[in-house]
Amino acid sequence: MKQHKLLLASFLSLVICFTSCKSKYYTLAQQPQYTIDKAAIADYSDVYYWAAHPAKWDPSDSVPQPLRASYTRDTSVDVFFIHPTTYIDKKQAMGSNGAVNNAYLNAKTDYSTILYQASIFNVANVYAPRYAQAEIGNYYTTDTAAAIKAFATAYADVARAFEYYLQHFNHGKPFIIASHSQGTTHAIRLLQEYIEGKPLQAKMIAAYMVGIPVPVAAYRQLKACEQPQETGCICSWRTMKEGYETTFAHKETQKMIVTNPLSFQATTPNAERTKNIGGVLRNFNAITPAVADAYVHNNVLWTGRPKVFGIALYGKNYHIADYNFYYLNVRANIVERISAFKKAHLQHALD
Repeated sequence: MKQHKLLLASFLSLVICFTSCKSKYYTLAQQPQYTIDKAAIADYSDVYYWAAHPAKWDPSDSVPQPLRASYTRDTSVDVFFIHPTTYIDKKQAMGSNGAVNNAYLNAKTDYSTILYQASIFNVANVYAPRYAQAEIGNYYTTDTAAAIKAFATAYADVARAFEYYLQHFNHGKPFIIASHSQGTTHAIRLLQEYIEGKPLQAKMIAAYMVGIPVPVAAYRQLKACEQPQETGCICSWRTMKEGYETTFAHKETQKMIVTNPLSFQATTPNAERTKNIGGVLRNFNAITPAVADAYVHNNVLWTGRPKVFGIALYGKNYHIADYNFYYLNVRANIVERISAFKKAHLQHALD
């Protein structure tokens, strides 16, 4: 519980920084408009119900200043990003699930996870649906039935959004599934129900399902990525301080998928921080090389003390920085897998 409180404190402090400092990164004309007169049930034909969508400007379009001169987007590839929990309220004022038309919650989502996580994937088209996310307490409650209902409600929105995306936006393009935390809870099921063993599997470049354990046994056909250019596979990791495992991780009996986000090679489970080409932390426009190393340990990813101011806020569970410690490495790997996918399919067309 102590680690949980530290994690929440870290998250809230970062969200406050992100939202209060957003004018440093955007002009007023760029900032999304939030309204409160929208329907409580998401209508995915309306871009309002997308935290990220190519048809509008949103924080996922942001590029750290040092990368802007060389930035390009491959519009022939899509990313379907499922954001983590931003509804954190012990009183659950909105109920067990967050409201998709709540202006404050949407702004909080957009200027935290959409800016700092979804932007990693903007080398392609990014689609991130708003959904009736389960309040974070549903992960810890003893009321199992209520929690199951809350997560089912959230997943129903994610599934509807994915179906709408496929029918109206995808147009047969190859795609990447990306997620973090609660988003990964839903992504695990999404791959089971829509992708594995279905025609869509051939279109999936890769899945980056981070922050929640992904059991190897969850899939029969989909496997963990073992090489940086491998496609049709899954990358997953949970970042913790070297020498530490959460109680949940320590008690796990199943084998989980664990990817090293510096090497992306199963044969190189350990990577020194010199392999880290840059993290993006509180200052979105600053890139911090060698911020963290990465070592696969059992079902988790270990890192030594990261080189970042205020690391004490993170405690020993670096959940909130799963992507950000390795921002540029993940971004480069996305490009690498897209290139490998296109090359393989071009060769197949020529054969």
